[in-house]
Amino acid sequence: MYAYIKGKVAEKNPAFVVLDNNGIGYHINISLNTYTKIQNETEIKLHVHQQITEDAHTFYGFAEVSEKQLFQQLISVSGVGCSTARIILSSMQASDIQHAIIQENEKLLEKVKGIGPKTAKRMILELKDKMIF
Repeated sequence: MYAYIKGKVAEKNPAFVVLDNNGIGYHINISLNTYTKIQNETEIKLHVHQQITEDAHTFYGFAEVSEKQLFQQLISVSGVGCSTARIILSSMQASDIQHAIIQENEKLLEKVKGIGPKTAKRMILELKDKMIF
């Protein structure tokens, strides 16, 4: 398992970056929050989560460890996959997501594309006791 990848930015847009690390280009999916933090950088270090499926090895990168940890908590919820977790992190600040879960604010979570009432309730139920500030 990879903890982070550091390298020169070969390509960058709001959805992903390609990091050149010793001649290997890593395609890493990112959230809009991470994009905002790395927007003007030419060399970066991203904390990564690797998803391995039978047809792909996919990296998700985060500018901060706390965002990676929240991502991993989100994908632990049944019905929330990596793509949905990335959309959640792109739609709201990490602290706002944590507050919404702790305060059981289903309506705020439901505003995120792909999150319905059942998923919002499940997120709150499964993550409320795990949220740490």
